[in-house]
Amino acid sequence: MPPTPETVEVGFIAPRHLAGGGDPAWVTVPLHRACGWSHGNDPLMPRVLLSSPDQKALLCLEPLLDGQWWTLSPAPEPGRPAWYASFGGHTPVELIAAFTDALTDPAPAATASDPYEPLADADWCPVYGKKGVISPDSNARVEHVVSRSSDLWVATTAIGDRTVWQARFGEHTPPRLITAFTTALADTRPLARTGSPQGLPTLNPGLVTRRATEVPTVHVASGLEERVRSLAARHASPAPAQRPARQAPSTNGRSR
Repeated sequence: MPPTPETVEVGFIAPRHLAGGGDPAWVTVPLHRACGWSHGNDPLMPRVLLSSPDQKALLCLEPLLDGQWWTLSPAPEPGRPAWYASFGGHTPVELIAAFTDALTDPAPAATASDPYEPLADADWCPVYGKKGVISPDSNARVEHVVSRSSDLWVATTAIGDRTVWQARFGEHTPPRLITAFTTALADTRPLARTGSPQGLPTLNPGLVTRRATEVPTVHVASGLEERVRSLAARHASPAPAQRPARQAPSTNGRSR
C-alpha cells in the first residue's frame, strides 16, 4: 500500500461563485454527525437522503443531468406554509452549508434579514433596466422574482449564455436563511479546492484566479472534523447554573 503523501496541492479559487461544487460531505457529514439528521440511502441509487431529527425536513442530493442536484423540502409549520430550496450541482458547497447551518442553528437571531444587504455591502450593483443585483465580475446575479404565479429568490452564475449553477428559494423560505446564503456568496475570500483544476467551471485567467499551494495532508483532512465539532458545540446543552449554597439562619449570637 503506497504511503500517504505528506502534502497535497490545494487551489484557492476566486471569485468563489466560480470555484465549482466541492465535496458534498462539507454539507452532509455535519448534518448527520453534528445536527442529528438521519440518512436513508438507497444502495441501488446514486442518491443521498437526510431527514431532520423531527422528521419535518428532507434533504435530497441526487446527481441529475439536467436539474438541481440538491433539494431541501421542509414540511409546513403553524404560521408558515411549506417551502423549498434547491441548488445546482456546481453550487459551491460552502454556500449550501451556510444555508443549512442557519437552518439548524438552535438559537437563530430574531432580527429581520434582507438578502440583498450583504451583496450591496460587497459592491454588488443593481442590474440596469432589470431586477436584482449583479456581482463585480458580472458573472453572478441574485434577484427576487415576484409575479402573480410565483414569489422566489434566484441566484444564478453564468459565463456568457452558459449557466454554471443556480440556487432557488421558494415562497415562504425564511429570509434569514436566504441572507445566510447571500452572505456566503458575497464573501470575497477564495475557496479551497483539491484535485485537478479541470473540474472548475472555467480556467480562463480573465475570469477566475487559482493560487496553488502545498498544504499538509493532515490539515486538509482535519478541516471537516473541525467543522463537525464546531457545529456540534452549538447543540451541546449548557451546564446547569449552580445554586449558591444555603446559609444557616443567623442567630445573632443568641441561643434559645
